Amino acid sequence: MRYPLMLLLCVIVTACTPKLDDLIAYTEEVKSRPKANVEPYRKFQPQPAFVYTSEDKRSPFNPNGKSNTLVETQSQSSCLQPNFDRKKQPLEQFGIDALSLTGTFTSNGVRWVLFSSNDGALHKATQGSRLGLFFGKIIAIDGSKVTIEELVPDGAGCWQRQETVLAIKSRVGENNNV
Repeated sequence: MRYPLMLLLCVIVTACTPKLDDLIAYTEEVKSRPKANVEPYRKFQPQPAFVYTSEDKRSPFNPNGKSNTLVETQSQSSCLQPNFDRKKQPLEQFGIDALSLTGTFTSNGVRWVLFSSNDGALHKATQGSRLGLFFGKIIAIDGSKVTIEELVPDGAGCWQRQETVLAIKSRVGENNNV
């Protein structure tokens, strides 16, 4: 029984060998073609390294000609300043334009507002809660709108109060008063 199976296997294997005569002839014909002459790349001479010798001169990137050290704005103690040491609340990671007023509700006599952020999350806040990137604080909740007071820098080291109103009809990115 083994010998007929072995004979059958040998016949099948030899019958399935591909005929590669035309492929072999084509590769021999391609190899016999003349080779293309490609010129070698020309050799480039190395350039000398540039040595910068103008450290003592005025920098062209500094408009006032002073040193390149960072200038910190001095905060004035006689004008309005935010509390930088206060712990940030969760809604202070969003700009006002990234929040939309979704609704209001009252629980145990406390008026709450619901904000949806541009990442799709829903957040709740009440009067006195902090939100926005400019030290915003909810100062009033009136039915379908919320009044927020922000502290905006004036560029001279002081901060100015600015009120923003968000209404329920507003959507993320549509607040014109931001």
